[in-house]
Amino acid sequence: MEEHDVHVPHRAIRRMGRARALLPVTLRCMDTDTVLRPIAVVGGALVVTLLAGWLLDLLLRRADARHSETPLWGLLRHCRLPFQLVLCATLLYGSHRRMGIGPEYVFAVGRALTLVLIGSAAWLLVRIATAVVDASYARYAAQNPDDARVRRVRTQVTLIHRVVTAVVVVVAVAAMLLTFPPMRAVGASMLASAGVLGIVAGIAAQSSLGNLFAGLQIAFGDTVRIGDTVVVDEEWGTVEEITLTFLVVRTWDERRITMPVSYFTGKPYENWSRGGAQMTGTVFWHLDHSAPLDLMREQLLGILEEIPEWDGRTGTLAVTDTTPHTIQVRAVVTAKDATDIWTVRCQVRERLISWLLAHHPYALPRIATSPADPRPSPS
Repeated sequence: MEEHDVHVPHRAIRRMGRARALLPVTLRCMDTDTVLRPIAVVGGALVVTLLAGWLLDLLLRRADARHSETPLWGLLRHCRLPFQLVLCATLLYGSHRRMGIGPEYVFAVGRALTLVLIGSAAWLLVRIATAVVDASYARYAAQNPDDARVRRVRTQVTLIHRVVTAVVVVVAVAAMLLTFPPMRAVGASMLASAGVLGIVAGIAAQSSLGNLFAGLQIAFGDTVRIGDTVVVDEEWGTVEEITLTFLVVRTWDERRITMPVSYFTGKPYENWSRGGAQMTGTVFWHLDHSAPLDLMREQLLGILEEIPEWDGRTGTLAVTDTTPHTIQVRAVVTAKDATDIWTVRCQVRERLISWLLAHHPYALPRIATSPADPRPSPS
């Protein structure tokens, strides 16, 4: 018994020494595993993402080379970055629990990866929609020679693209907010008073909703299109951009007039491109009663033949009014669109005045200061 009591403490001491000797080795192994495992998981996800992105780009380039009749495959190459982001976020989200990170960080990392995944997926959908819309419009424009129809389709696909983008962004933001438990409680409480809130929101957003439906009406009602020449509030310009809420008109002096789209559904305006882009313009002169009208008609035709913007449809000259001192002479000319008709009118006005000054200066209006001829006596 005494011998047994003497040896027990020595055995215990030897076991404690071995445990102390193994403890640093175990801690070193745990530290190394904690560091290397996240690096391996993240590195593997990045490698797979880069390889998948390179493979996708290679396939799209080959498809683009084989199908040159459509630019879709070339436009889809712009989706490479959001595709890689979606893939990387998906891989990390599926393996973040195996990284060996602390339990207190697992939830936060999962939440961050979820937000990144939702945002990147929305980005990818927007890029795909943009590629499809642009490819469809380019193919339609190449096959259809009618400029009016091409501009109508351009207006429609532009607004459809904006609607799709807005819907995707709203859904993505809503999905992000729903990942937070407090926001779910807020949403549940708001559903109880959805009727009242809907009425209040409808009244508050009446103008915005009116512009939204007006934009859709313009897109599919074909009342005004991108590229149309319009006169709005006595301002002449070209429709440059149409959105869901406003419309931009670029004037001849490079100014931009921004107007709500509801203006074009509730007020009258001039659309010179409606039914065709061909235009008829007029040029007026105030001349003396002795102006050589027949010679002016011949000179007008000669001037029009030298102007490349004249389309050859009409070129006439007539006296439209008279006063005690002058006559009003009007020339009617034509061109293929509003821009060319402006050039033709200015050229005709300038050249015919120069011709009158050089060859028939008496035809210009003047104030008579000499006595009038005597009245003939009755015979």
